Amino acid sequence: MEVKTLLLVSLGAVLGVRTMAGGHLGRSMPGAPINVSRDDHDLQQVVLAAAYSFNNQSNDAFLFKASAVLRAQRQVVRGLRYIVDLDISRTVCPKRQDNQDLSRCLFQPPGRLQQTFQCHTEVWLIPWQTQIRTLVLVCKP
Repeated sequence: MEVKTLLLVSLGAVLGVRTMAGGHLGRSMPGAPINVSRDDHDLQQVVLAAAYSFNNQSNDAFLFKASAVLRAQRQVVRGLRYIVDLDISRTVCPKRQDNQDLSRCLFQPPGRLQQTFQCHTEVWLIPWQTQIRTLVLVCKP
């Protein structure tokens, strides 16, 4: 039964069939994205992965970290796929190889160095392989 469901979900994805996050007739659909609490442990890993990806792509002199999670959903797809909209803001920590602990970085105070980006990310967690893959990260000022 599980294999049939997985095949149907995969077939639907290939054909471009989309289901609404709210489900069908008040029930959630298997494989459909569901809203996630901001306190979710895996979500915290996803948000951190998004910040690290942003910092690796940025030429900024300072590190950025998540300042707000606006929307978070999880989808079961051969692991867990998180779909997250968040704000990422500049910190006071300079970007250096030995300075990667974002939890110790405070945000820039109000002023000309303060900057925030609105980001959309999709991250795939594969727990049995202890992997986190950032599939999409799109940010705009």
